[in-house]
Amino acid sequence: MQIFDISRTLSADLAEWPGDEVFRFKLNGRMAGGSSVNVGMISMSLHNGSHADARYHFEDDGWRIERAQLQTYLGPAIVVDLSHKYGGNSVQQITVSDLDAWANELMQAPRLLVKTNVWRDSTVFPKEIPTVSVEVPAWLQRRGVKLLGLDVPSVDQITSKDLRNHHSIAAAGISIVESLDLSAVDAGHYNFVGLPLKIAGGDGSPIRAILWRD
Repeated sequence: MQIFDISRTLSADLAEWPGDEVFRFKLNGRMAGGSSVNVGMISMSLHNGSHADARYHFEDDGWRIERAQLQTYLGPAIVVDLSHKYGGNSVQQITVSDLDAWANELMQAPRLLVKTNVWRDSTVFPKEIPTVSVEVPAWLQRRGVKLLGLDVPSVDQITSKDLRNHHSIAAAGISIVESLDLSAVDAGHYNFVGLPLKIAGGDGSPIRAILWRD
């Protein structure tokens, strides 16, 4: 079995969304200081690093992360590699024509992970990111896709206030995963798991996302 870790490492070096909470880790007890064990704690935004969005993140009456349908975050997936499209400073939208070659496969593996390689350095927050075009959510819905994962911090532009893509993707019955690291993964069929934590009232959750092949 080949396992590919597609999670970004949570550390003090990880770039947070501008204005959001940074990731912090500290040891409250150290064996070297006389404690019987090493005991750590963290504080962070629920959207640091690789994470799942709950619908409550962008809709006041949306479901919260403890109610996430776990089967959505576990099962066959397709990685589509669009990194060739984003050389230089290109931030073109992700369109249906970019995904069309995988249309039939998505009906059998209804989790789409899009590799752009735009966010190569996790310590520097990107100024611009590619996002899906307006027709993509409905196109994915018609093929039964239940999860969309991107290797950038949002499915909307960094400066977006109306979060159009968040709303349209959710309206299509598709769950959102953001800030994956697909840099070492080729296009193709995989099995995926990236389970959110059971956080009461949470608007999202960090995930440990992996792909594997038998």
